[in-house]
Amino acid sequence: MRIQSFLKQSPVFQISHSARRIDALLNRILRGEEVTFFEALILAAIFFEKKGSIKPSELAETFQTTRGNISHCLSSLEAKGLVRRRIDPEDARAFQLMLLPAGRKRAARLVGILDRMQAQFEQMMGASGMEALLRQMFIVESLCTGLARPAGEGSATP
Repeated sequence: MRIQSFLKQSPVFQISHSARRIDALLNRILRGEEVTFFEALILAAIFFEKKGSIKPSELAETFQTTRGNISHCLSSLEAKGLVRRRIDPEDARAFQLMLLPAGRKRAARLVGILDRMQAQFEQMMGASGMEALLRQMFIVESLCTGLARPAGEGSATP
């Protein structure tokens, strides 16, 4: 197709394409744990917090997603017997999240898997390579943020 040469040179398309492909590959890596990559991140986040102290709204903010996405993920984790939501005794409008025993074990394994992956990235790319990659990704994201602003809300450059 004629658009292919444009797509090969477009950082925005390449990042989007890579993100979709990486997400699929991460889900394949985690298939044996019977969770998606996003579910693994949610379990890890709950695992590292004090029992009952984390709320779905905090997860949504941390992962920069909607509360609906978090709720859907939590429903899946509850159905798998890994997580339990309970009404916050201090605020009946909020839920507290807790790992069930099977969830704690699974989360510990997932943290190990994610940690080993990170170590491999750092070994292959080096600390400075990782920093440079993340910096470049941030630049592209910042440029897109500027371009997405309606006229009059600021310049298109970061």
